[in-house]
Order: sequence, then structure tokens, then C-alpha cells
Amino acid sequence: CEILSSLPLQMSLYFNVYFFPFWWLITVAILYLKYPALSDYYKFILVTIMILVSLTELIRLYLGYVGNLLEKVPELAGFWLLTLLPQLPVILFLLFDEGLKIHSLERAVHIIFAAFLSFQVVAAFFTLRRMVNTLATRFRLTEFHRLEEQRPELGVPSLATGSCS
Repeated sequence: CEILSSLPLQMSLYFNVYFFPFWWLITVAILYLKYPALSDYYKFILVTIMILVSLTELIRLYLGYVGNLLEKVPELAGFWLLTLLPQLPVILFLLFDEGLKIHSLERAVHIIFAAFLSFQVVAAFFTLRRMVNTLATRFRLTEFHRLEEQRPELGVPSLATGSCS
């Protein structure tokens, strides 16, 4: 029985679990310091992003752990989609939008977080592809064996009885 889980992906998830609270504390502390200097729409955007990233990250990490360790394709696909769609673009926005008045410490933690996310997107893609291909092969083999068991013996019984078909 081949193990389909990805060790590099699991290590990345493990370190991400410990890095995320650090990232969150740094981001909230710097947001608190620069909040009065921001325009109203950036204040709204940043608060919304912090709530969105916090909730999404908890769900994303859980799905990544379950999907990778238990080799469950739907959970790992959910992890991949949550990483690719809301998380990565939001972190890139926080990293590159100069209207946010980005602090150097903030930029550093965003770069590390973006690196985690980028690596996880690639690693999860290849892990998902391997899992899906292996599960599809197992399914085809199971169906083949099931059909082989149901197939009647052709040729030998009809010749022994002398009947022509």
C-alpha cells in the first residue's frame, strides 16, 4: 500500500501553524500603529482582510492536515482552492499595495507568509494529482476484477455439450 501523503507539504503546514499566530500578532500590532494615518477605505479594507484571513486560515490549515495525512482528495482540494483563491491574492495585496503604508517588519512577515502559500499551492497540486491518479487506478482495477468475476466462461461449456452458438 503506497503512501500518497506529501512530507514536504506536511512540514510546510506544520511550520505554518506556528508561524500564523506570529504573523497575525505582527500584522494587528502594526495595523493598530498605522490605523490613524490610513484613509477610511483602507481602514475598512484592512479590517475586512484581517477577519477574512483569520477565518480562512483556520479552515485552510485544518483541511490541509486532514487531506494530506488521511489522503482525502476533497479536503485536500478544498485546501488547495482556499490557498489559491482567497489567501494568496490577499497576502500579495498586503505585500505590494503601497497605499497601505507598509512597515518593513510587516513586509518581512508578509514575504514569509506568501512563500509558505506559494510552496503549498505547488506541493498540494502535485500531491492532489498523484492521489487522484492512484485512486482512479484503484477504482479501475476494482471494476475490472468485478467484471472478471461476473463474466461467464465462454467456449468450453458449449463445445462439451456439442451445441453451436
